[in-house]
Amino acid sequence: MIAERWTVVGLDNGGTSNNATVLDASGRFVVDTLVELPSRVQEGPRVAVEALAAAFDNVLAVTGRERATVRAVGLDSPGPASADGVISSKGSTNFPQAAWHGFDFRGALEDRLGLPVVYNNDGNAAALYAHHVHYGPVAAQRSSVSAIVGTGLGGGVVESGRVIRGASGTAGELGHVHIPMDGLLADGQEVPRCNCGFAGDAESVASLTGITRNLLPYWLSRYPDHPLASADSIAQAAKLVRGYAEEGDALALKIFEQQAMALGRLFTIAANFADPDAYFVGGGVVETGPEFRNWFLATVRQHTALRTEQERVVTFAVVPDRDMAGARGAAIAALATLHAEPAE
Repeated sequence: MIAERWTVVGLDNGGTSNNATVLDASGRFVVDTLVELPSRVQEGPRVAVEALAAAFDNVLAVTGRERATVRAVGLDSPGPASADGVISSKGSTNFPQAAWHGFDFRGALEDRLGLPVVYNNDGNAAALYAHHVHYGPVAAQRSSVSAIVGTGLGGGVVESGRVIRGASGTAGELGHVHIPMDGLLADGQEVPRCNCGFAGDAESVASLTGITRNLLPYWLSRYPDHPLASADSIAQAAKLVRGYAEEGDALALKIFEQQAMALGRLFTIAANFADPDAYFVGGGVVETGPEFRNWFLATVRQHTALRTEQERVVTFAVVPDRDMAGARGAAIAALATLHAEPAE
């Protein structure tokens, strides 16, 4: 097949939707919008695999590409999962049913589609996309660390244009790195706890779960007359905090200042073991108006302690195209795998 005519498909599996994209052999995305279908992961593995197959067929129909042109599929999903896409035996937020525990998600999709499937977790996929968008043709000569703030805190470490996956596939789990809490917590604020069982890791602060469990309850105790105090639940109130922050609300800005400080401390640790060319921040926290986004990123940088030599060369930026980043990163990983194969 003529190289320019073959493609790879990227599939981003989420808690509610599957987003799909198509990347041609030259590295050009042939669709520039979200192409989504329900993911149906709450209905169990068998239904979820069929939903991914439907998303695969749908994106080919939308882009007018023949199935015969597809040489590989990139898949990403929330973790924890192994390097080969086997869901953790302990399950996760998105895969709670017992049938998911230890399920070979990548292998099942590969069998269903009859095509090679390359797996990454969603944080790694978004990190890979951010890296390649930012560095373009010199991506293979650069390194980066990305933190993706969502329900949890995902991320990825990219070296020489490739995601570092680790022996078990859990490298880049930045949310579960312990960070210093001195100077980050306010008077009387308890050390935050993470769903993973850790106390004082980055996710316990910089995530929606961190807001719900740790940050918002404390700050509402200091602002008892705040409108969020009358919300139906703390979970509902937590989802509204970002909107208040964009309007300059004092309580909300306190929360996001702590999140930015946490990311800065996380990047400080990364600076000392990885010394990357760039730090990327992604997720809903930067999918905001430019004034708040710029303030948040500047606050992250302010709390990232770098050496003078690092300051001269380092870049801070946001992960672009948040809703499409996962599928696009998954497709980039699949394409890179094909290009790495020996010529026939």
